[in-house]
Amino acid sequence: MNKTLLKSKLHRINVTQVELDYEGSCAVDKDFLKLAGMQEYEKVDVYNVTNGERFSTYLILAEAGSKTLSVNGAAAHKVSIDDVVIICTYGSYDESEAKTHIPTLVYFDKSNNVTKVKNAIPEQKLKSV
Repeated sequence: MNKTLLKSKLHRINVTQVELDYEGSCAVDKDFLKLAGMQEYEKVDVYNVTNGERFSTYLILAEAGSKTLSVNGAAAHKVSIDDVVIICTYGSYDESEAKTHIPTLVYFDKSNNVTKVKNAIPEQKLKSV
């Protein structure tokens, strides 16, 4: 049996461009994709923290060093410039791979500078009432 697990994540990256009539769907700075282990044409799920929209699309390359996140085509209706989004990829892993799998999590500030890269999300603790 295979399990679908989070492979990589761009956490709280800001939309820099929206192009309704551009071919291709989600252009991301080539350096960010390399850092996260993502690749051109890979399927992604996009979670818009700003407005709650969620959609699937695929990645295309944006110029390295540009800090670009451009959402293009039909998906452009789901975001606005400066929206904060989370972009995730997933992989299918067999039982033994799943036991040792660690994702790559890339975090950003408001200017799309990478602030840290991690391989785990801390356990969530319940808030005291």
